[in-house]
Amino acid sequence: MPTNAQHRNYRKTYKTPRRPFEKERLDAELKLVGEYGLRCKREIWRCQYALAKLRKAARTLLTLDPKDPKRIFEGAALLRRMNRYGLLAEDELELDFVLQLTTQKLLERRLQTKVYKQGLAKSIHHARVLIRQRHISVGGQLVNVPSFNVRTSSEKHIDISANSPYGQGPPGRVARKRAAAKAAAGDDEE
Repeated sequence: MPTNAQHRNYRKTYKTPRRPFEKERLDAELKLVGEYGLRCKREIWRCQYALAKLRKAARTLLTLDPKDPKRIFEGAALLRRMNRYGLLAEDELELDFVLQLTTQKLLERRLQTKVYKQGLAKSIHHARVLIRQRHISVGGQLVNVPSFNVRTSSEKHIDISANSPYGQGPPGRVARKRAAAKAAAGDDEE
C-alpha cells in the first residue's frame, strides 16, 4: 500500500560522553549550562559535536599539501564560514586557528546569549523565554530558536519583533484583560 509520507533518516546531532560520571566534566558542564542558560546537557554536547566536525575538517585539510586545490578551495570556504559566524577574527583566518576553537566560543554566538548581552532581556533565562515566546526577530525575520547561530552581519539587527506586545504590536492577553476589567469598573462607577 503506497504512502505519500516522505521518510527521512535524520542523523544524530550530538554525541554523549564516553565516561558518563567523570566528576570534572560534570562540573564543567553544569557551569556552562548555568552560564549560558541551556535547557540540558545535550545542548552542550550538540555544540561539542559541531565543533568536533569543524576541527576534523580542518585536520584533514591540514594533512594535504598547501598547494593542493582541495585544501585551497575547501579551506577558504571553511575559514569564510567561521569568519561569517564570528568564530574567527579577520587576523585569524588560518586552519590552525580552527583547531583552537572552544565550546564557549560557539555558545557565545547563540541568539539567546546575544539577546542577553545586548540588554534586551534581564537575564539569560529571560532571553530564552523571550525567544521561545516569539518576541525576538533577527533582521525583521521572527526567530524562536534559542540556539540560532547569529552571523556577525545580523548581530546589529537583533530586535523586538514588530508584532510583539513589547514592540509596536497589539497588547497581550493580560493587558487586554486588565483593560477590560478597568473599563468594567469605570462603567460600574457611573
